[in-house]
Amino acid sequence: MGDSIKVIADSILRNSVGRAGGAPGVVAMATDSSDNFYEGAAGVRELGEVNLMTTDSVMLLASCTKALVGTALMQLVEEGLVSLDDPAKEFTPEIANIQVLDGFKPDGEPILRKPKSDITLKELMLHTSGLGYDFFSEDLLKYRNLKEIPSILSCTFDSVRDVLLHDPGQNWTYGCGIDWVGLACEAVRGKRLGEVLKEYIFSPLEMRDIAFTMTDSMRDRLVTIHQRDESGQLTAQPDLILPQPPEMDMGGHGLYSTIGEYMKFIRMIINDGNGPQGRVLKAETVKQMAENGLGNLKSGAWNSSNPALANSGDFFPGLTKSWGLTFQVNDEQAPTGRPAGQLSWAGIANSFYWIDRKNGIGGMWSSQILPFQDIASYPGFVDFETAVYRSFNTEKK
Repeated sequence: MGDSIKVIADSILRNSVGRAGGAPGVVAMATDSSDNFYEGAAGVRELGEVNLMTTDSVMLLASCTKALVGTALMQLVEEGLVSLDDPAKEFTPEIANIQVLDGFKPDGEPILRKPKSDITLKELMLHTSGLGYDFFSEDLLKYRNLKEIPSILSCTFDSVRDVLLHDPGQNWTYGCGIDWVGLACEAVRGKRLGEVLKEYIFSPLEMRDIAFTMTDSMRDRLVTIHQRDESGQLTAQPDLILPQPPEMDMGGHGLYSTIGEYMKFIRMIINDGNGPQGRVLKAETVKQMAENGLGNLKSGAWNSSNPALANSGDFFPGLTKSWGLTFQVNDEQAPTGRPAGQLSWAGIANSFYWIDRKNGIGGMWSSQILPFQDIASYPGFVDFETAVYRSFNTEKK
């Protein structure tokens, strides 16, 4: 399959960076159950600089971090150390102090009340806890500004202590719940989240170029985040780097990595929990993580309250989507060719991945641009995934 996809995928990458207003640089990879059958890079790490984008360039994974931390929690479930139905306050008592925001008084003061139930670990994993992100909620943005709560990019505990947008279990609201899952993992394991991930996931999967605090070698290969303004102009933001080291290892968005390292995680999910150094998860656990956990609720479109960070949007508008532990699940076949019931998600700097356990393939497309769902990078991902499926289906015939 490598030969048939290479010419097409290389062309998609070149077009994504070569068109007017295109992405500065992208890396894309695709894998089957045994190895990557495509690896490509195009463009530069920073506009105006000479360093080319390469397959070993280092990027902020942002929310692609979440599935790794979800895996760390499911390992604790397997060991009988936690249950998904456990109240999160048993591991992070501070979460019990978070109240529901019921709007604002005429004078602007927030209306707060106690939630009707305790937040469970499962609700954190499914994004049904009520915790949100201020770039997807005008009310949350208003509250955080009022209370001078630091940005989540500050990587501090205070940054995830705000309010719930609804009672636990009432709705699907994408937010910082996995940061609290990371804190629960730290409490049970008795060590920093970065150390937990390294011992229980990265080492068994032979993932080396991945960390909350970059090594000198990783820093030398770091891709600069670019900001696209309203006119479409891109500007390099070389100072936009998470604190090194962070005060808190942020389970929701804090990891830096090469795309090749993340592909090892994707392969582990394809292979029902098996990695090169043994089993990371039981097969039945992977199956559980890949199932819709929302019942009748759905995950879907988002509305931006901060256009500099994210565009309003959706993945495959019109297709119903649910949520697993902790991936989006497409309930219907996607236009790219991805079958129903498969897994995907993304990072806010325009990284996108999918995991197709049915066909045993997966892929990732990554650039470093804000806002999310960039006009140049996101269509490239869709074209790349489509090309992988066309090549795969041609080979099957």
